[in-house]
Amino acid sequence: MPPPPVIIQGGMGVGVSGWPLARAVSRLGQLGVVSGTALDVVLARRLQGGDPEGSLRRALAQFPSSAAASRVLAQYFLPGGKPREQPFRGVPMFTASPTTAQQELAVIAGFVEVWLAKEGHAGLVGINFLEKIQLPLLPILYGALLAGVDYVLVGAGIPREIPGVLDQLARHEPVSIRLHVEGTSTEDEYRLHFDPRLVLGAERPALQRPKFLAIIASSTLALALAKKATGRVDGFVIEGPTAGGHNAPPRGDPQLNERGEPVYGEKDVVDLEKIRMLGLPFWLAGSYGHSQRLRAARSAGAAGVQVGTAFAFCEESGLAPELKAAVLERVQRGRADVFTDPLASASGFPFKVVTLESTLSEAEVYAHRPRLCDLGYLRHVYKRPDGSLGYRCPGEPVEFYVKKGGVAEETIGCKCLCNGLMATIGLAQRQRNGYLERPLVTAGDDVCTLGRFLKPGRSSYTAREVIQDLLGEVEESVMQTAGAGR
Repeated sequence: MPPPPVIIQGGMGVGVSGWPLARAVSRLGQLGVVSGTALDVVLARRLQGGDPEGSLRRALAQFPSSAAASRVLAQYFLPGGKPREQPFRGVPMFTASPTTAQQELAVIAGFVEVWLAKEGHAGLVGINFLEKIQLPLLPILYGALLAGVDYVLVGAGIPREIPGVLDQLARHEPVSIRLHVEGTSTEDEYRLHFDPRLVLGAERPALQRPKFLAIIASSTLALALAKKATGRVDGFVIEGPTAGGHNAPPRGDPQLNERGEPVYGEKDVVDLEKIRMLGLPFWLAGSYGHSQRLRAARSAGAAGVQVGTAFAFCEESGLAPELKAAVLERVQRGRADVFTDPLASASGFPFKVVTLESTLSEAEVYAHRPRLCDLGYLRHVYKRPDGSLGYRCPGEPVEFYVKKGGVAEETIGCKCLCNGLMATIGLAQRQRNGYLERPLVTAGDDVCTLGRFLKPGRSSYTAREVIQDLLGEVEESVMQTAGAGR
């Protein structure tokens, strides 16, 4: 395998770091990364959109089980696409005991996204997961392995069991991980199980075990994973609190600044010396999308940097074009603003939200949305009195959440990230009452610096320009070599 990449393109979900962006970055010799979040729904909705360029069907034709691919097409593909005002057909929400059809769709979704990202070149491709979103993780991960994914990156939790799972899935073996369940005792242990034979049967191609990178925010977690993970850990991405999307909560007593954002301090600074002593490559993330920051990271012993925000608004990203244009226009006017919302995400992690133009505040706009949870990726799994599992989300109707044992205060300020992020990539659901889901844009604190990519007379920029800016002077011959096989 080639040497570690200098630049890792951030795994931004839902679908912002889709296969077109990952492929563009990989062709340029860096690590392109697709988001593994909600890929089953993303595939189902894109098929209902008609797959106008035929890319999804081209990838489906390469899936090892043509019968499984045909079932997914029959279920979701609409030639010519659905009428604009018609809602998307729903995908059943994952539970701890998913149906074979649910697992089949998830495996195929992971395969399609990675296969398209790797198509036509020899560059490296990774897939990114949130450990907090456990229920569909194993089948999507297996699909990524079937497509030959090179790196697996996991953050937002403690992914201790994932390295061992990679070893087993590469051998097509049944796997399981411990399920986070609220209300359990020390004697309880609930596990998620996945058996590749349910999807492929005897059709099992030889697979490579991808490298595993843990996305962390403390040296303590890095040390624990290096020693106690169930398999090989190949490196770390050390993510600071200025990165976009979900941030690790501050360590110590929680405090908020005058805007209501979490306050981070000295305890949240990662001890890089302890990381270096592990002898594993690491990358720094969080406002590292600048050439001088890349040089500083390399000087500190890092293999390179992970960059999300700069790629999130380039031409190849999955963000809806009108949202890219709106944010970049605000950047040029010096009006770009990111709020680290401590309440927005049902995960309990702070989540960064980009302020968009509106006559109402974001809270006022969101207050008009009917409360419901119909995608369910951030639901909390809890133990019922009879020992069975239940599912609740702070974003669902308050009375439902409380009836399931939740605390009403936990619902205050909670937004539906699942539907909001789907809308952000142009896959907004129209609910039964006619409400069209609104986009929810996330970015890192350095979104305000993106104006440097906008050349005179241009209102957009490409992934190539981001990489050239980061690396400084890059010989065109090197870029062409990285893109060989296009």
